[in-house]
Order: sequence, then C-alpha cells, then structure tokens
Amino acid sequence: MNAHTPFTAAAEAILPDLVTLRRAIHREPEMGLHNPLTRDKVLAALDGLPIIWRQGPSTTGLIGILKGPANGRTVLLRGDMDALPMTEDTGLDYASQTPGVMHACGHDSHVAMLVGAAKLLCDARDRLAGTVLFMFQPGEEGHHGARFMLDDGLIDPLPDAAFALHIMPNAPHGVFSSKPGPLLASSDVLTITVKGAGGHASMPHDAVDPIPVACAIVTAIQTMITRRINVFDPAVVTIARIRAGTTNNVIPETAELHGTIRTLSPNRRAMVAEELRQLAPAIAAAHGCTAEVEIVEGFPVTINDARAAAFAERTVIEQFGEASWISMDHPIMGAEDFAYVLEKVPGAMVWLGASHEGSDWRQCCGVHSNHMVMDDSVMARGAALHAALAERFLAEGFGGE
Repeated sequence: MNAHTPFTAAAEAILPDLVTLRRAIHREPEMGLHNPLTRDKVLAALDGLPIIWRQGPSTTGLIGILKGPANGRTVLLRGDMDALPMTEDTGLDYASQTPGVMHACGHDSHVAMLVGAAKLLCDARDRLAGTVLFMFQPGEEGHHGARFMLDDGLIDPLPDAAFALHIMPNAPHGVFSSKPGPLLASSDVLTITVKGAGGHASMPHDAVDPIPVACAIVTAIQTMITRRINVFDPAVVTIARIRAGTTNNVIPETAELHGTIRTLSPNRRAMVAEELRQLAPAIAAAHGCTAEVEIVEGFPVTINDARAAAFAERTVIEQFGEASWISMDHPIMGAEDFAYVLEKVPGAMVWLGASHEGSDWRQCCGVHSNHMVMDDSVMARGAALHAALAERFLAEGFGGE
C-alpha cells in the first residue's frame, strides 16, 4: 500500500469493529470536557498498537502519537467525543441509556472513524514518512475542548497540517464535501438586560416598562444587520429568548434578551459586537431605560486553508472517484471548535454524508435532532479518508512541496 493506494478494502474489513465501538459509545454518551467512559473505550480499542499517548489536566482528551520510520512532517487527525443534553427519540436498540443525554451530532461515529484510521495507519506504519497525531477531543459542544487541549500543550509542537471529518445525516450517502476559506461561523452568546422601573399594569405611566423597549431593540438589531452589514461578509444575530415579568398585572423592572451572534470573519465579528454595544443602550436611553450588553465569545470562525481543502478534494477523488466529492458553494452558519486548531495549523474540515443508502437524504433529520440517525456503513469511508489524508500528506505535503 503506497500513498496512492486506496485504504477502502482494509477499512471495510474493520467496519464491524467500528460499528460495535460506535454503538457502545452511543449507549453511554458523555457531555462536556470529561468523557472518561469514551476515553477508556478508545484506549481499549487501540490497546497493543504502537501509539504513544498524551493526556492533559483540563480534559479527558487524548493525543495518540504514531511515528513512522522517517522523521518528516507531522499531521493531526481529529475526532470529537462529547454528546448533547437532549433526550433521544430514535427507538434504536442501542439508544442512549443516559437520561437526557444523546449523541445527536455524530461524535460517536467521529471517534469510531478515528479509531479505524489509527488501526489502518498502524498497519501502514513502515511506510509513513513522518508522524501522525490522533486527537480524541471532548468538549466540542460549546465547552472549548480543542482550546483546552492546545492550552495544555498536548499538541506542542504544532503539526504541519490538521484534518477533521464531520458526518452529515441529511446529505448524500458516502459523499464528501467542503470548501476553501470560511466553512463555519463564529458563535458568540449575547445577553442584553434592559432595566426600567416596575409598577402596576393598569398604570404604565407611573412605571418605565422595559418590555416594549426590549422588543424595540430586537427590531433594531435586525435593521442593523440588513442595513449595516455587507451581505458578502454576513452576520446572523438571533434573539432566541426574551425573559421578563412574573405575572399578568405587574410591569417588571427588567427584561432580558438572550441570543447568538454568528459571523464569517474576525473583522465582522468585532464590528457586530461593537454595534450591539452602542445600539442597545442608545435605544434604551431613548425610552428612559438602561441596557447592559454582555457578549461571551464562543468558537472562532472555522477557516479551511485553501491548499488543505484542495488536497482533501484530490484525495477523496483518488480514493473514491469523482462522484464522491461535492464542492460547497457557501459556508454553514453553525460553529465548530476545530476552529481553534485551524487558527494555528493549516488544515481543513470535511463533511461526510451519512444518510442511509437509497434514502431521500433531503428528508433525513439533521444533526442536533432527537430523531437523528445515520448509516454506519459510511464509517469505513471516513476511516479510509482519514488514513489516506495522513499518509499522503506525510509523503507529499499539500502538493508536493
């Protein structure tokens, strides 16, 4: 097997093991930065292989190090591990046994595919022209797990390239897709607290009602987005919750707006934050209220290196054929903490369609749905692509450099 020989047959041979592992992880989902059950399943699945392990104090994340005979480039492959705080309603016989927790974003399959890639690359170790890092990362669902693993020094020195796969259950079966440049948005949490003066509902003139002021701020935010933001460097601000009052005949003192800010460039992210900090207090003041704006920064923009995205496309086509790749026309406004890695290392994230073969993928439930299911068979392709990306990059770089 050389850098241009498909890993597909070897991946298909280990698919039953990957399915077993993925379903075991699915039954016992874990949230946040500490996923010890999932970590232990990974270590058990790769026990006895020539992988050196690093662990850090902040998370249960793992970095596995596989060294080939040549001291050349280093490439990182990442799979996230954590689940979501939601109740599963799939009816699967391996459904979550942990109340209120579900693998609804495919991270169980990401772990299994990365385990598969580790097995494939251990078998090909004698032909690796460098070092592979396997990043098993908890805390992707809003907990900044990748940032913690970087801060813990687990990925020091930094690799020369980094790749991640993410399944997409409502996309064509077994088809990969990505694009150069921004792939996913930044995501920040917005809270605006409007303060007026409480009073009796029958006498609003003796109070300062914060609720209509809060509503005016919501409308003004949408006006700001459409009038102040260039559509070719977009932003999405969503107010998803308004909280105020305790009963039907009391004007409350405060009203709270809760939402998210999503952008596709660092400059737009900073600009929107500044606009909101000016806008809300000014509107509140016009109505005799005050407004405090709190923005908690979440994940940065996920930006694919153009060379890495083109390299991934070539590798997919070489491994699986032209029909297995779709070039995306535009980014997705969701967010990903693999962005922290891509801020420091040139690389790319690639989607893998995981709808059931022969189904109408447009009708499938997407990620973060309590009904989300996937076709386990696509994991063979995912493991094979991980391995191919690593082996080929170590041999050639992004394009023979």
